[in-house]
Amino acid sequence: MDPNPKPASSREDNNKAVLEHRSFARNPSDVYFGRTISFTIEPSDHLLIKPHPYYDLVRFDSLDNLVCRLKSEGYYGGVRLLMAICKVFRSYCKDNDIHLHDRNFTLSYDTNIPRQTGLSGSSAIVSATLSCLLDFYSVRQLIRIEVRPNLILNAEKELGIVAGLQDRVAQVYGGGLVHMDFSKEHMERVGYGIYTIMDINLLPPLHLIYAENPSDSGKVHSTVRRKWLDGDEFIISSMAEIAKLAEEGRTALLNKDYTKLKELMNRNFDLRRIMFGDECLGAMNIEMVEVARKIGAAAKFTGSGGAVVAFCPDGPSQVKLLEEECKKAGFIVEPVKLVPTRLNNSNLKTLSKP
Repeated sequence: MDPNPKPASSREDNNKAVLEHRSFARNPSDVYFGRTISFTIEPSDHLLIKPHPYYDLVRFDSLDNLVCRLKSEGYYGGVRLLMAICKVFRSYCKDNDIHLHDRNFTLSYDTNIPRQTGLSGSSAIVSATLSCLLDFYSVRQLIRIEVRPNLILNAEKELGIVAGLQDRVAQVYGGGLVHMDFSKEHMERVGYGIYTIMDINLLPPLHLIYAENPSDSGKVHSTVRRKWLDGDEFIISSMAEIAKLAEEGRTALLNKDYTKLKELMNRNFDLRRIMFGDECLGAMNIEMVEVARKIGAAAKFTGSGGAVVAFCPDGPSQVKLLEEECKKAGFIVEPVKLVPTRLNNSNLKTLSKP
């Protein structure tokens, strides 16, 4: 996400100018890819949320065309997400005595993040909208960075979307590499995790693998979440091990121990597969991982399925093999594009003191 709007430079400017923000696709290692959602917010006489001409389509060539669109794009576009974050934002400001002016706006969006690839397209829509609202109402300095992911998550919960804070933290921090500690004690005390920005140069070259017509990543959460809430010992212990993998991964990156990183990435997927089961993960998602492992690369889901992040420790020759195998299997491979965090000083000032 680009926290720096253009071209506004003052509160008065914010009330007159068109503000634009971007939010990026991400994966659980908090790496950002060359896929974005762009939002604009501009003053208007009425509060207007513009449907996207493609993703919020309500006009079709035929009944068959309608059915085909529903199969590939699903029933929902981005409008419901925009309305949900507007509601959550207004409620938060009211509950925390943050004054909002009474001028209206028009919201519109565009995106090229592949749908259903586990790259957080939905939260990217909400994240970029929130950033626009912060600047339109000139309240960015009044809402701490650590709190903003919670607002995004709450908007998605309004719509019954099952998710956690991780994706939203990555997008709010606007790029870079972020270590997240969601320890129970800290979460219960303040309501959010401990987020630490790391140097993106610690990461080795990574590649994204995804399919043209992926599965619904949201389905992956179904039974495991319920088992965890019910106190299933295996699920709880496995989740604890995954959390430990993240800490070990941070250490491996700091030491540039990429052999260890490969081992941890593979273990992450193995644990997920044991917990969720092949039927829940889906044959196509599993195949993407297996194609990468076939040539000796490490691979794990970017999120809940739909796309895979791969690491080729043997370098360019192994990347070439990966590209060839993915082409045979009908998958798309793209290099991960890394950007440093885009938080500016006005954002960093809202960070809580350690």
